[in-house]
Amino acid sequence: MTSSVSPPRWYFGWNIVAAAAVLTLLTVGMRMSVGPFFLPIVADLGFSRSLLSTIIAAGMLAYGVAMPVAGHLVTRWGTRPVLWLGALIVLVSSVGSVLWLTPLGFFLTFGIGLSVGLGFTSPVALTPVLTRWFVRRRGMALFFLSTGSMAGIAVLTPALTWAIGAFGWQATLLGFAGLFLLVVAPAAWFVIRDEAPPEADRLPVADVSPSAGAGSTATAPARQSPGAAASSSVAREPLALREAMVTLPFWQILLGMFACGYSMNLLGTHGVPMLMDHGYDATTGSMGIGLIGLVAIFSTLILGRLSDLWPRRHLLAAIYGVRGLGFFALLVVGTHWELYAAATIGGIVWAGSIALSSAILADVYGVRLVGMLYGLAYFSHQVGATISSWLGGWGFEHWGTHWPAFGSAGVLLMLAAAVSLRLPRTGFALWRPQAVAG
Repeated sequence: MTSSVSPPRWYFGWNIVAAAAVLTLLTVGMRMSVGPFFLPIVADLGFSRSLLSTIIAAGMLAYGVAMPVAGHLVTRWGTRPVLWLGALIVLVSSVGSVLWLTPLGFFLTFGIGLSVGLGFTSPVALTPVLTRWFVRRRGMALFFLSTGSMAGIAVLTPALTWAIGAFGWQATLLGFAGLFLLVVAPAAWFVIRDEAPPEADRLPVADVSPSAGAGSTATAPARQSPGAAASSSVAREPLALREAMVTLPFWQILLGMFACGYSMNLLGTHGVPMLMDHGYDATTGSMGIGLIGLVAIFSTLILGRLSDLWPRRHLLAAIYGVRGLGFFALLVVGTHWELYAAATIGGIVWAGSIALSSAILADVYGVRLVGMLYGLAYFSHQVGATISSWLGGWGFEHWGTHWPAFGSAGVLLMLAAAVSLRLPRTGFALWRPQAVAG
């Protein structure tokens, strides 16, 4: 008689996914919900909009720099110590932000320190542990991480607005830091585990089935150009990193990511102040911005499915194009229903550009280079975030209107849409031939 061991009903990796999604909700939600703090800090500390925008812009850049540092530290130390360090930095920086109220002190605490702490607990620090625990269902696991990001915008923007109105921005910031520590510490200790099972979440059949998908361990055949099979004397050698960085598709993706970061962080930092300047109260403005994240939670599932059915460049172009029109719409909405309608349409295309960009990079350059190229592209994302975070405050202070900042975001997104349509489907034309001996 033979006996078979049934797999456990519940895979522990999903506990890690749940913890990572909650951490991402708090991390990305706070990073993208600076808007509710903006005007209260300006009024309380007497900072100009230009000064506070510069501090936030520096923080956006520090957040972008902290992400690859966090990835490096996770590789050396493991996930738990990096999460604990990030939570400690968030707590210390938040306390410093309410005590050290000079421009320099606020720059070092609220601008740099808080951003570094959030960067150490960002999705970049959590992605490696998820990729170890998931092979067959890796895409689904990472999708929930993206959902946490969108939920952060939907939940924290109105929640922080309410808390600031009820308790003030200092108490709200300290309350967030305390909650953050209470969530991160037990999640890192009891849930996050770097050591995954040997086979992760793969079923035995996935290892031998010729029709297995992304989780199969079978070696996939190398990509070939249409004429490669006809000649046994020519093979295709993929580009090196330095060569890939000077090709046109990489710079097309770079431009799109710049526009993505420029628009996302402009809305996260100056969306609520802009709507308040246009006559909306703080609650309505925050609900409008939060609605974008709420709709995006559900749209990510649909966009993820469409990305496997439609040409990815066309879908990416549609996302950028509709998002660009949404920025123009936010500048001209005049009623509550117009605001909520614009937010709903914008939320449908708010997510997906980052995931599609990384997928296109893999399509064009192969999985060997996608990590390094994606890291460079995401830095471009944060450069755009830095510029728009500064321009949103400086532009309104000098020109008395939000049109330069939000209008330029719309223009950049429309340009990114046009450029995305010119992306190649694959990288066959980019590969150089190499003679094969024999």
